[in-house]
Amino acid sequence: MDTAPRKPRDDEIDVHGLTHPGKVRSDNQDQFLLASLHRTPQIHATSLPGGVELEGINQRIAFLAMIADGVGGRARGEEASRLALEESTIYLSQSARCWYQYDTNEEEFIDLLQKAATRSHQRVLDRALSDQALSGMATTLTIWLGVWPWSYLLQVGDSRYYLYRDGTLTQVSRDQTMAQDLVDRGVLARSALERSPLSNVLSSAIGGASTAPVVTRIAADWDNIHLLCSDGLTRHVPDQQITERLRTMTSSRECCELLLQDALDGGGSDNITVIVGRSVRKYD
Repeated sequence: MDTAPRKPRDDEIDVHGLTHPGKVRSDNQDQFLLASLHRTPQIHATSLPGGVELEGINQRIAFLAMIADGVGGRARGEEASRLALEESTIYLSQSARCWYQYDTNEEEFIDLLQKAATRSHQRVLDRALSDQALSGMATTLTIWLGVWPWSYLLQVGDSRYYLYRDGTLTQVSRDQTMAQDLVDRGVLARSALERSPLSNVLSSAIGGASTAPVVTRIAADWDNIHLLCSDGLTRHVPDQQITERLRTMTSSRECCELLLQDALDGGGSDNITVIVGRSVRKYD
C-alpha cells in the first residue's frame, strides 16, 4: 500500500508575492512571478455539454516562483530583471509538456533549470548589445520549482531562498557576492561580511561578466514554508524577525505585508520583493 503523502491540490496552496520600491528609490528594478504550470489539452470536438470539467484533465504539473533583482541603474536594471523572468517562464512552461509525458529524473530537472538560466543570461546579453543605453545591465535570478515530491532551487546572485520548518529558518541559497567568496576562502572573517563594501558586489549575475547557476534539490513536505526575497528585505530585517513572522503567520499575504513593513520600518533603502508560500491541508 502506498502511504506517501499526496500532492497538495491547487486550492491547498497558500502563496503570495509583492514588490515595493522602498523609501529611497523612485524606481523599482525588482520583478517577481508566481505561476502554476498545467497540462492543458486543446479539445477540438466533444459531445460533452459546455462547462463540464474533466477530473484531472488540467492537473497541476508544477508550481513556479521567481525573483529577479536588476542591477545597472533605473531602466537597465528593470529591463534585465524583466527579460530574465520572461525567458525563464517561457522555457520552463514549454518544458512542462515533456514532464507530463516522461519520467523526468533529478539530473534532467537540474539541467532544465540551468538551461533556463543560460537562456535568460544570453537574452539579457543580446538585448544589451542591441541598445548601447542598456550596456552593463544584469540581474539576480532565484527560481523555486515545485514538482512533487521534490522542489528545485536555482540561484544566481544574492536574492535569497529560505526554508522554515519545525521552528527553524534555514538559508538554503548562497549569496554569490565578492564578500561571500572571500569568506568561503577564509580571507574575510564572517563577522565582517555585512560591513564589507564587497557584500553588494555580485560575483555571478544574469547578464554579468560571470554567471554560475547553482541548483539544489529539496524534499517537499506539507510542513515546509518557503520564502524568496530580494536583499531589500534581508538588509533591514534580521533572520530572527523573519523566523517570528513565519512562525506566527496566518496567511501568506499577511506575512508578506508584515515583512514588507518591517523592511520599510528598518530603512527601506532598496527595492523590496517578498514571496511566501506553504501548503494548507483541506482534505483527507
